[in-house]
Amino acid sequence: MKQLRSTRLNTMTQAQTKKLTFEEYLAYNDGTDTRYELVDGELIEMPPESQQNNDVAKRIFFELLKHFPIGLIAYKDTEIEVSGRQARCRLPDLILHTEESKAALNQATRATITRDMPPPAIVIEVVSPGTVNRDRDYRHKRTEYAARCIPEYWIIDPQEQQITLCTWVNGQYEDQVLRGDEKVPSSIVPMFDQSVNQILNAPQI
Repeated sequence: MKQLRSTRLNTMTQAQTKKLTFEEYLAYNDGTDTRYELVDGELIEMPPESQQNNDVAKRIFFELLKHFPIGLIAYKDTEIEVSGRQARCRLPDLILHTEESKAALNQATRATITRDMPPPAIVIEVVSPGTVNRDRDYRHKRTEYAARCIPEYWIIDPQEQQITLCTWVNGQYEDQVLRGDEKVPSSIVPMFDQSVNQILNAPQI
């Protein structure tokens, strides 16, 4: 086990000696199940989510299943190439595909929506505690997803007890902050029937 950790650290150190291109990132494999995002050519390890955040993401997933086939919903398993100073790739908590983005992905060898593919319909992030995570989800990813022309970006924030619905209008997002018994007024999922409180504070069994 000690040798495995040492090998992994050496591999990561070598990978970070220079900035990775997007193609190098796609080919990168450190022999573990560790998940990464790529930010300006640097690998950023994504630690395991809290149980609360996992539960929130699963509630949204099951609600979306009421309205869309499972093949159009990606749960923590599909990346999106975005724009930045250098190569960037994000790993959202949830994605709702369009028929076009799903068809393009079906032709790929890896679940990565590259910039030459159509964008998905919705991207959803559940915010983890900490200033870095909040800046990432509220500022950086908001700009990146808008640049990809993704129609809706949902920022689910358990700490602040709110959901921010970012709707793409004329090249940028317009935001609507929702709390309490308000439901998400999505134009893509108009029958979405869960309130903010139901999503964030469902009773534990």
